[in-house]
Amino acid sequence: MLNVACFGEVLWDVFPNHKKIGGAPLNVALRLHSNNINTNIISRVGNDKEGKELLGFISENGMDISSLQIDTDNRTGSVLVTLDKNGSASYTIEHPVAWDKIEATRQAIEIVSSSDAFIFGSLACRDNITKNSLLKLLEFAEFKIFDVNLRTPFYTMELLLDLMKRSDFIKCNDDEIDEICKALHFNSASIEEQIKFLSHHTQVKQICVTKGKDGALLLYNDQLYNNNGYPVKVVDTVGAGDSFLATLLGALLKRTPPEEALSQACAVGALVANNEGANPKLTQSEIFDFINRSGKNQD
Repeated sequence: MLNVACFGEVLWDVFPNHKKIGGAPLNVALRLHSNNINTNIISRVGNDKEGKELLGFISENGMDISSLQIDTDNRTGSVLVTLDKNGSASYTIEHPVAWDKIEATRQAIEIVSSSDAFIFGSLACRDNITKNSLLKLLEFAEFKIFDVNLRTPFYTMELLLDLMKRSDFIKCNDDEIDEICKALHFNSASIEEQIKFLSHHTQVKQICVTKGKDGALLLYNDQLYNNNGYPVKVVDTVGAGDSFLATLLGALLKRTPPEEALSQACAVGALVANNEGANPKLTQSEIFDFINRSGKNQD
């Protein structure tokens, strides 16, 4: 069985009228686990009610919680989520919290060393303790996937470039790659050209850029693949990109052809956006039925 380790924030997404468990690495881990991939989440929660509920939720979903550290000094993380009229989310992220203090324990090193892939994001680097733990764990990772997750003011271009150059696979959205390329003085508006530039600049051969409702582009070993997306009524976009990434990587790790993997990922991203919250349950038959009904294929 494939083994994947996810590193970074676990938290509560606090909406105007309710709250849900989230955090990009956890959302990715849960979707990977639902696709029958053995997945560990390396993170940290507070010794509080929210932390206990979070651990209970992860355990109830069938995942091992032994890699989740308990912090007695900092509370479990939370994020205030605001949705606009189109369902697009903006975030106010509390700091500092437990996941800012993740340690590179012996257990964490063993998990990363024995995994087929290691997934991490830029937000985890906002605090030096978690950042230094990440940099140490990257030394033990076989295949490193960087999920660019730009949240102002918690990143610098210097940090992003360092993490990209340490990676084997980069995933970002169209706004993020545009910002990165402009900072590197590359001003083409073509996402295809931006991907080629970034690949050359970082020496990363696998890059995926999501385009919201318009699908995604994937550079995979010098070949560009495109999917135009699947139209749905958007309820909220929280976690859609995370489920997209988990589905894409899960399929690629299982040696699914890149074109098919991208199609599946775009479909899952659309289905998540069509539901409330980051982790709606989706069956494989539901996903493939949705793809067949939509009848939209890659160019």
